[in-house]
This record gives sequence, C-alpha cells and structure tokens, in this order.
Amino acid sequence: MIVAERKPLSEIINAVEKYDKVLVLGCGECVTVCMAGGQKEAKEAASAISIARKKAGKPVDVKAHTVERQCEFEYLESARELVEEADVVVSLACGVGIQTMNMHYDDMLTLPGVNTTFMGLPTQQGVWMENCLGCGKCVLEETLGICPIARCSKSMVNGPCGGSQDGKCEVSKETECGWHLIVERMMKFDKLSALEEVKPPKDWSTSHSGGPRKMVREDVKL
Repeated sequence: MIVAERKPLSEIINAVEKYDKVLVLGCGECVTVCMAGGQKEAKEAASAISIARKKAGKPVDVKAHTVERQCEFEYLESARELVEEADVVVSLACGVGIQTMNMHYDDMLTLPGVNTTFMGLPTQQGVWMENCLGCGKCVLEETLGICPIARCSKSMVNGPCGGSQDGKCEVSKETECGWHLIVERMMKFDKLSALEEVKPPKDWSTSHSGGPRKMVREDVKL
C-alpha cells in the first residue's frame, strides 16, 4: 500500500486561507488504511478549517467528502458536483490521487493535504514499514522475498556491507539490516551458496532514475 501522513492542519488552513468555498476530498483506499486521508480525516480537516476561519472572522463554506479511489477518473466523477461548487479542493489522497484530480478537473485547483511517504505495510497498529521502492526490476526471487533495494539503507545488490552489527543497520540501531535478514532466510532454505554469485551493478533505468515511467498492457487496452 501507499503510505502517507496528513500535513499539519495549520499548513492546510493556511493553504486555503484566500478561498471562500473549500472541498476536502478524501480517498477510500491506501490513505484510509493508514489513517491519513479517509472520511474521518476529511471531516476533521474540514472542521479545523471551519473553526479557524470563524476565529479569524472569515467564515468559510467547507465540505468534506470521500471517493472510493482518487487515482482513477471514473471514481472522481462521483464528486463532480461538489468539486464544481468549490473554489479549491484539498485532496487527502496520495500524490497520484492529487495529480489525477488536477488532470481530471483541469480548471480546478487541487492542493495536497497529505505528504506521500512510501510503499509499505503495517507491521503493527500505527506502524508502517517501507518494503518496496518500485525500482522496476524485482529481485525478490533471488533474495527469497526480502528486498535489498528497499530494506538495505544503501540499496546494495551484494551485501551485507561491513557496517551492520548484531543484525542492525549502521544507520540506526532501530533498523534491521536488510542483508542480515536475507542471509538468515537463505540459510533457512539452504540456499546460502547462491549469494556467492556477484551480482552486476543494478540497472536503474527501470526505476525513477530513468524518468517518468509508463506501463502499457496491449492485451487489455480498449
């Protein structure tokens, strides 16, 4: 899932200060799961904007709404009436959803209400861990399901480095060494010898380093 965190409410309030009609638009997918931008957070942000503007003597018409998914045009249509009534939209979706809003409603300004952070998973209530960088060339089959690109602080393809101690990364004692985890897993499945093969430098052209990426599935195109 895409993990994000809501921007400070003071920042959101300042961003819409000059507008009289504000729509706070949540997304029902990833940001709802990570409690950054679902219906509850949309209502909280709308309420905070309304209270702040009343205190400032500049009342505002602010509404909160959530669509099922902001990253697809078809779901954004369900909010058209609310969007067209507003002067500005605060999107609580990830960066993909915000940009999709600005593409679909080209004449409407949609501002970000969250900071999109990474792709990861919840490891416990209130804790999320990054485990995929979307590098475009997955090597999880070679490392038995632990990503050396996301889980190693140096994104090394041959590891571990000399900095890890007691299974922890030199970057932080709180961070598990990704390559330590890989070695343990290779030992568990009796595949440690596979790590003796030196991997060539990673081809980063499939990652963001190669520019904005695009995927085309000819078999499902209409």
